[in-house]
Amino acid sequence: MPLAELASRGAQIMANVESVIDGKHLAVRTALTVLLAGGHLLIEDVPGVGKTMLAKALATSVDCTVSRIQFTPDLLPSDVTGVSIFNQAERRFEFKPGAVFANIVIGDEINRASPKTQSALLECMEERQVTVDGTTYALASPFTVVATQNPIEMEGTYALPEAQRDRFMARISMGYPDTESELAMLDARDTSSPLARIGAVVSGDELRAMMQTARTVYASPGIKEYAVSIARASREDRDLRLGASPRATLQLVRAAKAHAALHGRDFVLPDDIDELVVAVLGHRLVPTSRALGHHHQDSAPLIEEVVRRIVAATPVPVGSTQRG
Repeated sequence: MPLAELASRGAQIMANVESVIDGKHLAVRTALTVLLAGGHLLIEDVPGVGKTMLAKALATSVDCTVSRIQFTPDLLPSDVTGVSIFNQAERRFEFKPGAVFANIVIGDEINRASPKTQSALLECMEERQVTVDGTTYALASPFTVVATQNPIEMEGTYALPEAQRDRFMARISMGYPDTESELAMLDARDTSSPLARIGAVVSGDELRAMMQTARTVYASPGIKEYAVSIARASREDRDLRLGASPRATLQLVRAAKAHAALHGRDFVLPDDIDELVVAVLGHRLVPTSRALGHHHQDSAPLIEEVVRRIVAATPVPVGSTQRG
């Protein structure tokens, strides 16, 4: 797919989603970037700001299979991955696929499920496959998990372990809408759900072509060194107990390629890295208790401050970022 067509299709998807989500251009663009980069998205914010609405609007905008899992404490791993059931008539076991067998899987309130159920997603998210009773089943392509969680109401929740958070390409927060957007929402949703008014604007084949084109975007050696320098600095920072993993570096560059493609460019700029670095690295970093201080209830502002400081201190690559 030509880059100009990719950018046009991307703009159509964003316009479709933004007809449902008012005033959240950056969140919508980041969500689409993650989808094109073949990653997984974690939407973390307080109740009622449109986390699930964004996930459903993005899924509705693409003509592919979608499933939704409402995570609860009694949800079982087999509800997610599937289960083998004995067929009495044929005298053999049959595999019944779980909700994870879809192109886009919406995991609502993922931190309400038990750690055992959460771990059922680990193999799915990293290897795009499911192993049940010793048999491995490949998942559809593309495969993206869009999960939501509420960081405030912690009673009855199980925090995602670092290993699982690291499998999400990016984390975004919706934030409260501004006055104009909230007033517009009152008018738009007075009589019906806005999701009922939108449909798919891109087919599954077109999405796969867009993803393939995004992967061909050029990242120069200087850009790769820039990403690695930021990740290495996070591992050595005095305010961080856990820095960015090598997987984080890889996904930062992949996301930057998709971000560049959405802007119609066939090469990555340092600005692409800078715009995505908080979303891609922030949820993977763990601050020290000393640095946390008065941020004890919410470490996100501290993490963003640390990441911005690291980026500001990292030399920007000089020279051509385009193909020679």
